[in-house]
Amino acid sequence: MKLGKKFSITEFASAYEKKGCNVTSTCTALGINRKTFYKWREKYSALDEALKEKEDALLDFAESKLYEHISNGDITSLIFLLKTKGKSRGYVETIQNDVTVNQFEEFMKTFRDDK
Repeated sequence: MKLGKKFSITEFASAYEKKGCNVTSTCTALGINRKTFYKWREKYSALDEALKEKEDALLDFAESKLYEHISNGDITSLIFLLKTKGKSRGYVETIQNDVTVNQFEEFMKTFRDDK
C-alpha cells in the first residue's frame, strides 16, 4: 500500500524512526506537511500501528540508557527514576507552603466602618 502514491508504510515508518519519532523532522524529510501526517496516521491503522511500534522502541532505548547511567553511578538519573517510577513507594516531591498573615491587617479587620 502506498501513502499518497509516494511512500509505503514501511518507508514512512523508517523515516519516522530515523528522525527520532519527531513529526516535524519526518514531514520535512518526506516533503509533506503535518496535517497530511496526522491525516494518514488516522486514516491508515497499519501506519498508526507501525508508528506506535517505533515510538515504543524509542522509549525502550531511552529507558535502557537511563538504566546504564544509573548503573554507572549517575545520581541525577537515579533521582529521576525514583521520582517517576517510585511514586508508589513514596518517592515524590512535596511542596511546603508557609503562609504568613500580616497581624496589623488582621487587627484592622476587627474595626468595622459602622456608619
